[in-house]
Amino acid sequence: MASGYEPCPPPVDPFVDIVEDGFGFYTDVCGNKEIVRRFTFTNQNYLTIQVITYGATITSIKYPDQCGVVEDVVLGYDGIEGYISDTSHYMGAIIGRYANRIAKGHFKINDDDFQLSKNHGEHHIHGGFFGFDKVNWKSDLQGKKLVLTYLSQDGEEGYPGELLVSVSYQMTTDNSFFMEMRATTSKPTPINLTNHTYFNLAGHTTGAKGLMQHVMNINADRIVTTDDLSIPTGCLQNVTGTLWDLRIPRKLGTVIQHVPYGGFDQCMCIHKTDDECMTFNARVVHPESGRILEVYSNQPGVQFYTANDFPRAGRTINSEGDGVIIIKGKNGVHYYKHHAFCLETQGYPDSVNHKNFPNTILRPGEMYCHKVRYKFSLYEDVVLEPEDFDDAINDWEGEAEGEIDEPADVDAGGDDLLGDKLEENGR
Repeated sequence: MASGYEPCPPPVDPFVDIVEDGFGFYTDVCGNKEIVRRFTFTNQNYLTIQVITYGATITSIKYPDQCGVVEDVVLGYDGIEGYISDTSHYMGAIIGRYANRIAKGHFKINDDDFQLSKNHGEHHIHGGFFGFDKVNWKSDLQGKKLVLTYLSQDGEEGYPGELLVSVSYQMTTDNSFFMEMRATTSKPTPINLTNHTYFNLAGHTTGAKGLMQHVMNINADRIVTTDDLSIPTGCLQNVTGTLWDLRIPRKLGTVIQHVPYGGFDQCMCIHKTDDECMTFNARVVHPESGRILEVYSNQPGVQFYTANDFPRAGRTINSEGDGVIIIKGKNGVHYYKHHAFCLETQGYPDSVNHKNFPNTILRPGEMYCHKVRYKFSLYEDVVLEPEDFDDAINDWEGEAEGEIDEPADVDAGGDDLLGDKLEENGR
């Protein structure tokens, strides 16, 4: 147990509570000053989750470890200024209209051409310069459920049609946190929403060392293949025999060192049996603390990302003359490369330009519905000491030995599945 911390007292009778307060002010593009509201969910197990209206953002998730020590397990900022000034990391925010990339920012619907803003070199990413992460959503408390809404105007960032979007958040007494994203449109338009929370179950202050202790298990049998700028090629690659086969739980620290570009940033295709129901996406275990996160969704993909474009550890502002800005997060902690992971449930990137990908065009009269469940628990069923857990992971990895021996083997087996990524290729 960390010194100076007291364990939580035993849980009381089940309950869920929501408290509303302020998180600062936001000035919109018209010069109007608005209150940014914050909502704090708590339950009897000392799970605490905070959501703000700016960007419909998850700013904090606190959960005790096996010893009862509570840590914040997501990255973020102390105040609203940090979220407003950060234009490229999307900390905890809802992403839209379209998460991930759209090649050249261009697509067709029927015979009509549409050109979106290009905010990522020649391409469009995460909704453009002024996406859903950069607006202050309207809030409505409905009992124990928070509903945030936003009306995206016709032509916003080049997208056709008015899009009315709602995101609901609800905590349960069994340590589940549900998000449901819904949308309707006045014209056919692409839509692919996600939440961009950065997790580190060791605690947001523990950095890459804490992240490398995590054991990852993702229910994906294929990945969306991309070029060296992370633009989809239109092909799906079977993960068997590759570094991206995380159907066998693997310790992140032993596999990430072999991944091209020095980290994961791939849309994993979820093995689904029913298009409507929520499916198990991923299970992440941090053996040292005992914390577990499970992710369920009704979407066909999940982007697994390990903060590869964060600054390298030890750097300071302009320390190498390249203008890299250090990310100063909560409690004054500096966030660096591989400080956290994201599991962004979503449709396939650039689906609008690949007919073989699942449809992401929403039409008038239709309802977009994207459901997500985060389930938090502790590794209590079989209590293992960290070194025992390492032995178990080594056994798992031994079974798959030869699948991930060297990066060259992976490249040879997967053709040009992923070339060396360019370091300037940010999120």
